[in-house]
Amino acid sequence: MRIQSTSTLSTDLIDQTNLTDQIDPSPSTSLCWYALRTRSRHEKRVRDRLDVAGIEPLLPTVMRLRQWKDRRKKIEVPLFSCYCFAQFAWPDRLAVLRTPGIVQIVGNGYGPEPVTEDEIQALKALMASALPYDAYPYLEEGMAVQVIRGPLEGVHGILLRKPKPFRLVISVNLIRQSAAVEIDADDVAPA
Repeated sequence: MRIQSTSTLSTDLIDQTNLTDQIDPSPSTSLCWYALRTRSRHEKRVRDRLDVAGIEPLLPTVMRLRQWKDRRKKIEVPLFSCYCFAQFAWPDRLAVLRTPGIVQIVGNGYGPEPVTEDEIQALKALMASALPYDAYPYLEEGMAVQVIRGPLEGVHGILLRKPKPFRLVISVNLIRQSAAVEIDADDVAPA
């Protein structure tokens, strides 16, 4: 059994706590777009606070009809619940993280990761267009899905083809056999 000195242990702890300082997903002075996870129903407040702080926010919204007992009203809601986007340089991340309502900067398992400029431009173009749009489940070929409507409701399978009509593969793992069925795109959701 090897015993480490306390000075080595404290140095190791300091190295682990400063891990976010070591992660540098972008050049230090360039502006990048990041996805920010927000507290529930704080997206608009976060957008406004970032704007006041001089950080460029992007919050895609959509108009939805809400109904109460006594009235119906169209209201503006975030397209992606609990997410907002912001453009900032990596050294300015602490100002962003200290903004009330922000939970974290979204990334992979190794730290925050910038959103590609193409994806941001696509969102901006979508928002500027007059075309109707709404959130849609993120589906990829090979993804496990569940049928939510129709005669196959509740069935789990694997999405084989994305364009309409979807091809759903239902597998029996024990006997290593599968069956495929074409279903409407609106009838599946991620499992």
